Amino acid sequence: MNRGKGSTGALSVQKGVAQPPSINPDMMNSLRRNRRKRLSAEDFVDGILRGDRTILSQAITLVESSLPEHYDVAQAVVEKCLPASSRSVRIGITGIPGVGKSTFIETFGTMLTRYYGRRLAVLAIDPSSQQSRGSIMGDKTRMEQLSTDPDAFIRPSPSAGTLGGVARKTRESIILCEAAGFDTIIVETVGVGQSETAAHSMVDFFLVLMLTGAGDELQGIKRGIMEMADTIAINKADGDNVQKAEMARIEYNNALHLFPPSPSKWIPRVLTCSSRENTGITEIWESIREYVNLTKGNGWFWERRREQAVTRMHETIIDSLKYSFYSHPDVIALLPELEKKLHEGETTSYKSASILLEKYFNTKR
Repeated sequence: MNRGKGSTGALSVQKGVAQPPSINPDMMNSLRRNRRKRLSAEDFVDGILRGDRTILSQAITLVESSLPEHYDVAQAVVEKCLPASSRSVRIGITGIPGVGKSTFIETFGTMLTRYYGRRLAVLAIDPSSQQSRGSIMGDKTRMEQLSTDPDAFIRPSPSAGTLGGVARKTRESIILCEAAGFDTIIVETVGVGQSETAAHSMVDFFLVLMLTGAGDELQGIKRGIMEMADTIAINKADGDNVQKAEMARIEYNNALHLFPPSPSKWIPRVLTCSSRENTGITEIWESIREYVNLTKGNGWFWERRREQAVTRMHETIIDSLKYSFYSHPDVIALLPELEKKLHEGETTSYKSASILLEKYFNTKR
């Protein structure tokens, strides 16, 4: 068999069509430009006020960063965004794992953007591993419909071990989202047993999601969470659970009457809902609106905001002192040696702390 001149085998390979690059070159060029140009505080603020979501995400990453070189810029961005904040309703949502927080938020949030014209930012907190410090960050995958909504912004953040189930910089993230034009902020807490006081101290309205079976759950529920709740919603009130949910609603409602009246003059409510069947969701939003109207009318809404500003000041002081302490040259030099001695049992934690604090304060005088 004659294969012809220059033939190398039975098969001849034809030159195919050139394949496009696997990565969009325009995107890569944009990334290279962004790497070359480090954004200033003014750049961040301008982008946030324009509603640029990419810059908003970058700014939230900046305030969450623990790198010393990011601290000053992050604080400047938050400070400059403050005048454009405080124009939203801040809603805290908590509940035990499995209660359906993510499904509820998707149903609730979609209703707000679609039927009420709200612009929604969801700050969803994922629990961080104590061993690896890693976090699954899966809220966007659980809120598929809401994550593609042009009027919604979902930002998963790791709790990084913070008590209260909220990320360390959630308070600052709220300010940035409000400055970007979002008029409804939802803070979803981890809900794994930590104190929810931190979440309650940064929102206007606190919603606690519960499941049916109130008789057993009332024995173990924390009194503090019940006292903080502005509304309790019995979720998954569908199918065979409808009657159980109504019984749970009655039991929780009776329990709430045992607590002293709230200074807000609001009487907490217990409602039932089903995120799957989209029932009872409107009633929860109406409850929030009534709460906001009542507390704005009697001044409690703004009093709470002023209290939150005081709390933010104390948190900023603590963060600043911690940053100053751990970035001090003498502390940096001494810390590894003291940690080694602690591992080897040659000293105590209190003595080591005293040495570091004395070194820090003596050099500050």
